[in-house]
Amino acid sequence: MQPRPPTVPLAPNAIQKGTPLKVLMNQESIECLAQNILYVHKAFPAEAFCQHALTNLEPLELMQRAQHIAKSLREFLPDNYQQAVSILIDSFTPAETEVGSLGLAGFFYLPHSFFIADFGLDPGHNDGNDPFDISMQALRELTMRFTAEFAIRPFLIHHQMRTLEQVSKWLSDPNPHVRRLCSEGTRPKLPWGRRIQSFVANPQPTLPILEYLKNDESLYVRRSVANHLGDIAKDHPEIAFSTCERWLNEGASNELKWVVRHAVRYHAKKGDARALEIRSRAKLNHSPTQ
Repeated sequence: MQPRPPTVPLAPNAIQKGTPLKVLMNQESIECLAQNILYVHKAFPAEAFCQHALTNLEPLELMQRAQHIAKSLREFLPDNYQQAVSILIDSFTPAETEVGSLGLAGFFYLPHSFFIADFGLDPGHNDGNDPFDISMQALRELTMRFTAEFAIRPFLIHHQMRTLEQVSKWLSDPNPHVRRLCSEGTRPKLPWGRRIQSFVANPQPTLPILEYLKNDESLYVRRSVANHLGDIAKDHPEIAFSTCERWLNEGASNELKWVVRHAVRYHAKKGDARALEIRSRAKLNHSPTQ
């Protein structure tokens, strides 16, 4: 393989009817990954990695393929996790600032997500040294190319306070992808993601995150706040409803009213009187801005 600057394979902007997402994890993406790494780490055995990653790949679904490729990365990158993940970070394409600019091409980074989640917690993968800080750095870099909402969840489960402390530092990050991670990554019932049962039982630890981001300048971030509060509403409607009512009482902007309406939509569709009243009070005068 000839080294060349990191890139990602071309992919559609949206899911194509009849085309499963698993085809994004194919020979082309594996060879691209190998070349990206080779560009920053000349000793990487690219051919052996590709052969290993392609072995038994075909019958696997999307998530299984990504995890399989992550295990191949573990096999051929340096044994020390910090060294290995630092190489991966160096092999990333430039950070994205526009929302949705990569489209489905961002799924190229799903194996990187599994690599951090599966090997970034245990000091045993890092010569006995705590890998937390480098993992947090990797998550921040990852979310600016794809998303780290899945990869951060094991850290929230096993190191909740430390991870929430890091999340609080990201709340004012200039990149909207990082700010969104603060809300989306801590959702109690993230679709496709591992549930954070402690947050399902008690959502109080994440409420300050929603409070901080509720008026974020990016609709991308505010939509995540609405979905997060909607998760809370399914198990703790009193907390979610009272939060929405307080925001409205405090003079919610039109953008925040959209968040409120979106957050209670599940109960409103079921005819819940309080949710319907909240949606009525949060009636929009115009579409929310980006």
